Amino acid sequence: MQEFRIKCLKCIQPIGEFYVGVINSDDLVKITFADVHRLETGTEMRDVEVYSGIQRELSKNRVKEIEQYVNNVDATFPTSIILNINIDDIIGFDEKTSELILPYKDNIAKILDGQHRIAGLDNFSGSLFQLNVTIFVEMELEDQAIVFSTINITQTKVNKSIVSNLYEFAVNRSPNKTAHNIIRALNKKEGSPFENKIKILGTAVDKNKETITQATFSEKLMNLFSKDTMKDRDTFKRGITPSKFEGADLKNRPLRNIFIEGDDGKIAKIIFEYFKAVEQRWPEAWRVVEPEMILNKSTGFLALMNLFKDLYVHFEKIGEVITAEQYKPYFDSVILKDLDFNRTKYIPGSGGQSQLYKDLKSQMGI
Repeated sequence: MQEFRIKCLKCIQPIGEFYVGVINSDDLVKITFADVHRLETGTEMRDVEVYSGIQRELSKNRVKEIEQYVNNVDATFPTSIILNINIDDIIGFDEKTSELILPYKDNIAKILDGQHRIAGLDNFSGSLFQLNVTIFVEMELEDQAIVFSTINITQTKVNKSIVSNLYEFAVNRSPNKTAHNIIRALNKKEGSPFENKIKILGTAVDKNKETITQATFSEKLMNLFSKDTMKDRDTFKRGITPSKFEGADLKNRPLRNIFIEGDDGKIAKIIFEYFKAVEQRWPEAWRVVEPEMILNKSTGFLALMNLFKDLYVHFEKIGEVITAEQYKPYFDSVILKDLDFNRTKYIPGSGGQSQLYKDLKSQMGI
């Protein structure tokens, strides 16, 4: 029987003894399987629903994202893959070399955590990707479930605005870094329609002014110049300039070529002028923060960002700065007044956002 060895350290914790080691990604893909939570059928316990397995169903979209990510120049999974192996599937442990000896065959290691990472690594095209693994032996199913739930329940989701802000430290150019720099500049610039309006770390320091999160702004801004932010970032990091767009692709992301040319100041100016026109048309609705008003909050901002693309492209001057004065006739044609931008007329969320976008666009006649 073919075997392979994993360099390991033994570790003892209250739950018991386990091994911590390193496995090449192709070996890990071969030996692992996911025990998906499911309802058993054909059992004799017809009055009782019998479930087995602890893993969630694989998300195809998540796997696709990871397949792309693992082939990036700086891909990394620093946290451990967690496995359980039955004692009968272990050949032994070499105390002299600190190596766990396993048969080299399919489906001997049950995944307790990391199934999406492993599935994504199945399409890794590089030469070597090693992963640190935690291996339990003959762990009771109850303990397996406890480990799975502990990992997935106790994790704290990182605020997206904090993640956006971390791109300040990036050396290489990327859509994320460009968006971060533009948003910070618009938030700090005196006279900007966004002056002190951005929740830079996702939490308002001054609730009477800050109404839009950095993450919300960043996501919509990047969508104007990047179809795939991860791919663009990876391309820049490899020392290559991503492609410009033309035709329908450029109309869909009209700030793309300015971004590729590295003129972030021009992008900032374009956004500045557009929202200056908004501020001048509805000064109270944009500047004053009231619980019932929505124009300067996510619902209004997202609708305005969606409208921006249509209106900017309508001028047929892609790549140029359209001034607030040029936008003025279009905003003046909208019959909505400051007090119309309220939670009753435009319910917070995607429904209100979509309705506001449609109302603005139809009244402008574009």
